[in-house]
Amino acid sequence: MAEDSVNDGYEPPAPLPRKVPPSRLEIIRTVLRNPLELWGDPSYTLPWIETRFFGRTTIIVNDPALIRHVLVDNAGNYPMDVVRQLVLRPILRDGLLTAEGNVWKRSRKAMAPVFTPRHAWGFARQMLEKSEEFAARYVSADIHGSTHDISTDMTELTYQILSETLFSGELTSESSDVAADVDALLHRMGRIDPLDMLAAPTWLPRLTRIGGQRVLEKFRKLVRDTMERRRAAIARDPATAPRDFLTLLLEIEGPDGLTTEEIEDNILTFIGAGHETTARALGWTLYCIAHLPEFREKMEAEIDEVIASGADPVTWADRMPHVRAAFEEALRLYPPAPSINRRALEDDRFVAADGKVLDIRKGATILIMPWTLHRHKLHWDRPRVCIGATFALQEAVIALAVLMHRFRFTPKAGRRPWPVQKLTVQPAGGLPMLVTPRDRS
Repeated sequence: MAEDSVNDGYEPPAPLPRKVPPSRLEIIRTVLRNPLELWGDPSYTLPWIETRFFGRTTIIVNDPALIRHVLVDNAGNYPMDVVRQLVLRPILRDGLLTAEGNVWKRSRKAMAPVFTPRHAWGFARQMLEKSEEFAARYVSADIHGSTHDISTDMTELTYQILSETLFSGELTSESSDVAADVDALLHRMGRIDPLDMLAAPTWLPRLTRIGGQRVLEKFRKLVRDTMERRRAAIARDPATAPRDFLTLLLEIEGPDGLTTEEIEDNILTFIGAGHETTARALGWTLYCIAHLPEFREKMEAEIDEVIASGADPVTWADRMPHVRAAFEEALRLYPPAPSINRRALEDDRFVAADGKVLDIRKGATILIMPWTLHRHKLHWDRPRVCIGATFALQEAVIALAVLMHRFRFTPKAGRRPWPVQKLTVQPAGGLPMLVTPRDRS
C-alpha cells in the first residue's frame, strides 16, 4: 500500500520534504498549522541533525541505535520533554501516556492483565457485534450509495467498541457527540502553543487550549459518573458486577494501588487517545485501499472466504494476512505518535556503529520522528510498547472485515485529504467517501 510497494503510481498523501530551511517565523506558523510540513530532506536522510529551536539545542534522531540508547539503554537520562508535557498533561494528567517513573510503572502493571493477548481474544465477539451493528447504518443507503465522512464514522465505531469491551457498555454518551468532542479536544488542546515554543512561564495561560476546557470537563464528568455507577454496582453485589477494565481499576483503588485521580486519568487516556488512534488508522486504511483496486480485491476475497467459513473472529487476524498488512501499512504511513520528545537530564555521549560521535548536552531536546523514520524503513523495539496493541489489531481486522465484506468505499471526487499532526495524524477536512453495497454475486 505504501509508495514504495505498489507499481500503479499511487502515492498516499503526505507533505514533500522542504528544500529550503524555514525561518523562525515560518517555524512558528508551520508548527501551529501542521508540524508534518516542517521537515526537510536531512530529516529523511541523515542519522541525526543538531539544530537550535528558539534558543534550545534540539537533536532530531533517525538512527535506530541512537533511538534505542535514548528510549531503552539510558532511558533514565531522557524523561519526556517539557513541551510534550505542557501539551498532554493538561488533558491526560497521570494517564499511561503521560505518566513517568513509579506512577507509570504502577499503572502499567495494574492494567497489563486486561491487555494480554488471551484477554483481548475474549473481546472478539463483542467487537464483531458492534462492527455489524455499525455496518447496518450503511444498509439504508440506496443502491447508488451515499457519502460519509469515514474519519468521523470510524471514531464513532471505535468508541462504541471501547465502551462495550472495556466498560461493558456503561460509558454512556452519544457516540456521534464523542466523535466531535474528541476532535475538538485534540484540535484545541492537543497541539503546541506559541508560548510553549518561546519557553514562556507555565503560569501564563495558553490561549489555544482555553477553548478545550469545556470539552475536557465534559469527558471528566462522564468518567466520574461511570465510576460512581460501577462502585455502587460492586457494593450491591460484587458477583454480578462486570469483570472488565473498569472493575479491575476500581478493585486496585487505594493506598497500595492507583489513586482515584489516576484511575480517572487512565480512563480518559483510553477515551481520548486509545480508540482515536485506531480510528484514524482505520480511516486511512479504507482511503488508501480505495486507490489500489487489485490489492483491495485480494482483501475482499480473503474476507469473504473467512467469513463464509464461519471462523471464530478470534482467528481473523491470523487468517486475513492482507487485511492485517493493509492496516499495519496504514500505521506505518500515518503513525499514531508522529513525534516522541525527550530531554537530556545530564551530558551524554553516543558512538555510532561507523564511529561517529554525538555529544548530547544537558537540557538538549531529543526529537524522534516516527513520521520520518517510517519513510526511512528503520525498525527498532520501543521500550514502552503500546499496551493495547493486540486489542487494537484485533479490533481493526474485525472492523475492516465486516465493513469491506458488505461495502465498497470510494473517495469523493476532487477531495484529497491532507495529513495534519495534532495529537495523532488526522485528515484535514475528514475522509469523505461514497459507501456502496458490494455485489458479491
